[in-house]
Amino acid sequence: MKDDFCSNCQSQATLKRINGRYIVSEIMSVLNFEKGFFYTMKELALRPDQCIQNFILNDRKRLVKPITFVIFCSLFYTLVKQNIYDRFLEGFGEGYTDSLGLEASVLINILGWLKQNYGFTNIFISVFIVSWIKLFFKKYNYNFFEILILLLYVTGMGTLVYSVFALLEIVTGLEISYLGTAITLAYYAWAIGRFFDKRKRINYFKALITYILGILTFYFFTILVGTIIDFILYF
Repeated sequence: MKDDFCSNCQSQATLKRINGRYIVSEIMSVLNFEKGFFYTMKELALRPDQCIQNFILNDRKRLVKPITFVIFCSLFYTLVKQNIYDRFLEGFGEGYTDSLGLEASVLINILGWLKQNYGFTNIFISVFIVSWIKLFFKKYNYNFFEILILLLYVTGMGTLVYSVFALLEIVTGLEISYLGTAITLAYYAWAIGRFFDKRKRINYFKALITYILGILTFYFFTILVGTIIDFILYF
């Protein structure tokens, strides 16, 4: 048995061949209920404030890493429902290119990239939301990156919630994605409010405001930058 492990680092001296069993075991290690995706999802659903605070301050091994979690959740959403734009953005894209007499534009290309890369879009939006949270919850002793960790977990979980309703809408034909949006917003306000101080009701309202402002400022900034570049290039 001693020859099976390296005497210096104690790792296996001879690696087993990669086969179907190995792939299944790797997938299960990610999805297991002790230290994996399902465990992270369960904790975020039941006690988001405690598990995220524990990740930031104490134990960073049990939860799936935040960026991995939000990208995985976003990928699942993309597989369930390919289109992430609402009708306003779709109509805006068509009208914008028609008004400029262009077949394509930098702005529409940017919006198209954000649409196809929902995981990265969630990360970018989270950065804007963090800035608002820092302003609204400035008395709490968390730095920018710690709040970003909070946002990535909450955003990932919210994306999963909406994905379930999107899937149900596809399967049943009922327009229930709006209900998914409402529940996602409620979850966001609940999770963020509890994280800072669950005893203060005003925190839940402030959390909801920061989310709305973060979304609005992200798309305002994106549209502004894309429009400026278009006018520089085409006028």
